[in-house]
Amino acid sequence: MRKGILSLTATAAALALGLTACGGESGQTSASTSSSASASEAAKAGKVGVILPDSKSSARWETADRKYLEEAFKAAGVAYDIQNAQNDKTAFQTIADQMVTNGATVLMIVNLDSGSGKAVIDKAKSQGVPVIDYDRLTLGGGAAYYVSFDNTKVGTLQGEGLSKCLTDKKADKPIVAYLNGSPTDNNATLFKQGYDGVLKPKFDSGEYVKGPDQDVPEWDNTQAGTIFEQMLTQEPKIAGVLAANDGLGNAAITVLKKNNLNGKVPVTGQDATVQGLQNILAGDQCMTVYKAVKKEADAAAKLAVALAKGEKPAASGSVKDPESGQDVPAELMEPQAIYFDNVKDVVADGYVTKEELCTGDFAEKCTEAGIQ
Repeated sequence: MRKGILSLTATAAALALGLTACGGESGQTSASTSSSASASEAAKAGKVGVILPDSKSSARWETADRKYLEEAFKAAGVAYDIQNAQNDKTAFQTIADQMVTNGATVLMIVNLDSGSGKAVIDKAKSQGVPVIDYDRLTLGGGAAYYVSFDNTKVGTLQGEGLSKCLTDKKADKPIVAYLNGSPTDNNATLFKQGYDGVLKPKFDSGEYVKGPDQDVPEWDNTQAGTIFEQMLTQEPKIAGVLAANDGLGNAAITVLKKNNLNGKVPVTGQDATVQGLQNILAGDQCMTVYKAVKKEADAAAKLAVALAKGEKPAASGSVKDPESGQDVPAELMEPQAIYFDNVKDVVADGYVTKEELCTGDFAEKCTEAGIQ
């Protein structure tokens, strides 16, 4: 895994944008594609093309990011096209080309890796189309802006969370396993830097024991299950799992259940998915990290709308690209640690609803957790 470090030079303030609903463009009815355009809107500004990465690594891309971006563009009266590359690098490039051909004057991308992301940015820039890196920085890419969360802080919260849960269980010299994210995702590098910053001193002092440590290619949850099963076979006394997101965490929990260890071995997560929150309510996952995607989407949409109108918006901060050494104008949001006692915060914020979270056996747990 590359060890690039993003240097935050200013903390971002959440950028607000009014939201309403949006419909689709004729001829595009797939669940992976949505757009809105009209002659009057096009007259006001250019068109924004958004490429999401997949629908497997995290549920958030389709359930949250797409929705919030659609609402923001509709409210601003700017034409847009949102598509999902479904983890296909060739499709990613093709979608970008088609968007520019079809009139996109701004692109917003969540790269699949920095190499293919840079190819898209380079080609777009050669055609006078600025690109916003959304959620993931394209290393060496030279995007016009970067909008994300403080991802090192995300990892720090995960490391602190696992430590808290191990302390609550009165664990003595626990063996801790790492299920890291994809080695091609710079965010995964930053997450690990964050949780290593918390846990490595404990390994060095002998308070904790470093267990298996492995990356999960492309954040693939099926591979994560296989990897963790092998970890548990290699080291049956694993007492804590630092899983980089809720999908990887659930893969570990599934294996732990097969071995009657769920609830006994703390597991972390990230993204505050319905599944991750339900695992917390059930006592199988000790924590997750909530990233208020609406704030991130609103911040990115505000920049994209300004660019589409021919403006040059200022960002509140910047990050240093560890490959190029260049400072990239940036907006970074603050993450929040979520445990059983504050799952209700995610519901109160509207990220998930009580109806989708508190189903079946979880209804009683929701009441216990104070979810109204």
